[in-house]
Amino acid sequence: MYWRLSGFYFFYFASLGALIPYWGLYLKSQGFNAVEIGELIAIIMATKIIAPNIWGWIADHTGRRMRIIRIASLLAALSFCGVFIAHGYWWLALVMGVFSFFWNAALPQFEATTLSHLGDETHRYSSIRLWGSIGFIVSVAGLGAVLDFTGTGLLPEVLVLLFAAIWFSSLAVPERAAGQQAMGHEPILTVLRRPAVISLLLVCFLIQASHGPYYTFYSLYLTDHGYSESAIGQLWALGVVAEIGVFLRMHHWLPRFGARRLLLAATLLTALRWLLLALFVDQPGIMIFVQTLHAASFGVYHAVAIHLVHRQFVGRHQGRGQALYSSLSFGAGGAIGSLLAGYVWEGFGAQWMYAGAALTALLAGIVAWRGIREETMSVAP
Repeated sequence: MYWRLSGFYFFYFASLGALIPYWGLYLKSQGFNAVEIGELIAIIMATKIIAPNIWGWIADHTGRRMRIIRIASLLAALSFCGVFIAHGYWWLALVMGVFSFFWNAALPQFEATTLSHLGDETHRYSSIRLWGSIGFIVSVAGLGAVLDFTGTGLLPEVLVLLFAAIWFSSLAVPERAAGQQAMGHEPILTVLRRPAVISLLLVCFLIQASHGPYYTFYSLYLTDHGYSESAIGQLWALGVVAEIGVFLRMHHWLPRFGARRLLLAATLLTALRWLLLALFVDQPGIMIFVQTLHAASFGVYHAVAIHLVHRQFVGRHQGRGQALYSSLSFGAGGAIGSLLAGYVWEGFGAQWMYAGAALTALLAGIVAWRGIREETMSVAP
């Protein structure tokens, strides 16, 4: 089962490695400006606010989580084909909205499937999830070298193939992998009213909002400062290599340092990352160091967040817990961060955009410091 679960992560994040770093460059080649690019990418993230919760509710109530994942993956691949029909702003906005409604549904439910399958061995999650990081590296590094020669016009075809591969890999995971979860012993609203849970979800929102300028404009930012597509791809890949290192060690770090300390460290290092990106973009050596900080800004943060969400949302709440984490952080946080990033870039410049991201990450650290305590988050209620 290890390779079946890992295969889904590999192809899902390989598609992410093609979409996030290069879709903005593709849109720019189609004549869109920074505000329009920010809006179009924000649509992909905005559907994460709604889609994971709808599909999570269906999966939790039907108990057929893998069937939901297969349906969503197939419809995502089919709907993305709409990019070949026309290239106008409103048409692409519609295609991105429909496509991402299905694409964003699959991952949170697969996270719940993986954690349910692992049972009491959830510390093994990182060893499975790291194959997603490997898929991202293969995609972003390989595609960057290809696009240096071919241009970004090839990108839609590559993405369709990767989305189809996600669907095929989902067929290999049986329904029994998701397990049978008993009903949660308290209402979901009771869980959501806990101050520690509110603080956790707010931290996740702020951290991903701070990533909005990175996921949307990092490649364009580096292009404007003379970096080639292959160099950009290598920098993206370096960040994920650092992330893999975290996933390999997280099962040791969580018991040793505790979730709260790791989360606080992640928020502070995230703020440092965006500040350095704002000030030293013309210095490749510092940019290399900045990318190694992805180990903290995503690797540590995500592993801790998944761990805490899984412990707080138990039983039949697991699907909705992962959906809420996805929708409020990668969805609402990512969408608002991307949208505001485009406006700040146009109005004040890219450096101010990343300075704002640093302040947002610092605010996340303050919320984590005041609102999250180890004793309230370390065990399931």
